[in-house]
Amino acid sequence: MTSGPGQTAAAIAARRQQTQDKLTRVEKAIAQLRRERGRLVVRAIAERADVSSTFLYENPDARALVQQAVVDSKSRHDRRTGEKHDRIEGSWRERALNAEAELTRTQNEVLVQRQRIGELMGHLRDADGMVPSESLQHLTTENTTLKRRLQQVTQEHRKLQERLEGARTNLRFSDKRIADLEVELLELQQADPASAQP
Repeated sequence: MTSGPGQTAAAIAARRQQTQDKLTRVEKAIAQLRRERGRLVVRAIAERADVSSTFLYENPDARALVQQAVVDSKSRHDRRTGEKHDRIEGSWRERALNAEAELTRTQNEVLVQRQRIGELMGHLRDADGMVPSESLQHLTTENTTLKRRLQQVTQEHRKLQERLEGARTNLRFSDKRIADLEVELLELQQADPASAQP
């Protein structure tokens, strides 16, 4: 069977048309995946376009379409991620600035409160310094009472000290007496060994 130049040209034209149809389907598949925000990978594009993965790898136009779609997808993804990151970072930056401003305001408020407390404490000391005459009489009476009580406690302390000294003397005397009695007992036991045994 021989084929003529007309048949070959028709076969080549049919093959080109088939390839062009596949490329059109690939473009549509890429557009659909972009709209649906699907993953732009070779397998997903091949399934959606109803072409083989081999066609996408071997056909230079198809390979260029897929590569461009993947690059665009990544750059769009990177842009979206960058924008999202910028929004988040801006939000945190805003929070940090607000926190710093609030901290400064709070520190100033604390300083003002401390100064106010210092002033009020000074007023209290001034008020305590101005004692009325009734309070002065009361303080004098209380001072006299405390002096008497101190004298009583001092006398009690002296009496207790004397009693303690007497008790220590008695204890020393008792210790000496016990030691003397022990010596006498030993001497008696040595002098009469028969009476020492039970």
